[in-house]
Amino acid sequence: MLSAASINWLIRHDALEWSGPFRNDALLLTLGSPLQPLTGTSTQVIDLADQSSIDGLYGEPISDWTSYEMNPGEVLLASVERPLRLGAGVMGLIGGLSHLARVGLAIHVTSPFVLPGWHGHLTLEMVNTGPAVLRLHHGMPLGRLLVFALDGPRSGDAAPHAFYGRESDLKSRYADEFPTKTIQR
Repeated sequence: MLSAASINWLIRHDALEWSGPFRNDALLLTLGSPLQPLTGTSTQVIDLADQSSIDGLYGEPISDWTSYEMNPGEVLLASVERPLRLGAGVMGLIGGLSHLARVGLAIHVTSPFVLPGWHGHLTLEMVNTGPAVLRLHHGMPLGRLLVFALDGPRSGDAAPHAFYGRESDLKSRYADEFPTKTIQR
């Protein structure tokens, strides 16, 4: 894991872009726009091989907001306020803030790794696992990104991923990226 001094060195040498705040030796992730609620029901079946079925799981994105009340059990996708770019030799690991976990807010449910070449706004997968409605505020600190330098040879600058990092598109693109015909059985 890199220190704040090492991260600032990477920023000065264009191996990482970040204009947001730090928290100790990590990048502080704050809540941005849009929010994307999941609105499916327990009787709804989502076919993970059909992108239109996946798309049907989501409500309308919420872009113009200052606070949001998240119900118990609710799943919400949220854009991080500031964009991030990681160079070829740099990766990140998303972690939540324990203060929020202690009231039932899980900040990033799965896939905490941010791979080399990432460029754009991170999407957080949040779940209210607590018993009470939680009021979220635009710009509030939610988590941190620990930064790591990769060891070994690198193949130039890592290419950005086609489906990720777009601030306005938080939904899953699973079926678009892994079409049924490529799945081995």
